[in-house]
Order: sequence, then structure tokens, then C-alpha cells
Amino acid sequence: MLGFIEMKTGKKQLILNKGAEKYIFRYDSGCEGQLLDCLAGQAADRRTDFDWFDAAVLSFKLTQSLMGEADEILHKGIADAIQVLGDDAG
Repeated sequence: MLGFIEMKTGKKQLILNKGAEKYIFRYDSGCEGQLLDCLAGQAADRRTDFDWFDAAVLSFKLTQSLMGEADEILHKGIADAIQVLGDDAG
């Protein structure tokens, strides 16, 4: 099972359930690059069952999340611009 959660504290987390193991990666918004480095480090660590496929899956989920946030910002920006144009016309 794979999950993405944004907590009330402003922190975010990615969760991967793999068999009996559960991997939870918590990070702050804006620290996604560090998270990717951490995923790569975990995948390279032979002491865990977390592998490169797991890192790729979580990286993909992170990318989807960022694209969703960008879409929200874009749509809000367009809505705000339309509102401003409407206010200027009236």
C-alpha cells in the first residue's frame, strides 16, 4: 500500500507498506530534493528490503503530488486574475 499524507502541522509524509515492513518518510514542503536523496540512500542500503523499485514508486507519487499542488496554484492564479479583470471592468 502506498500513501501520501499532508499533516496539519504543515509536514508531509509518504508511506509504503511492503510486506510486514512499513516505510514512513516525513518531510517539510520545499524539501522534496532532500527526500529524493533520502529515498536513494535507503535504496542503496543493503540492510533493508527497500529497493530501487520502491524508491521509484515513491518518487513517482511525490511527483504526482507536486503536479497536483502546481495545478491548484495555477487554477487559483487564473481565478484570481479573472476576478481582478472583472473588478477592473466594473
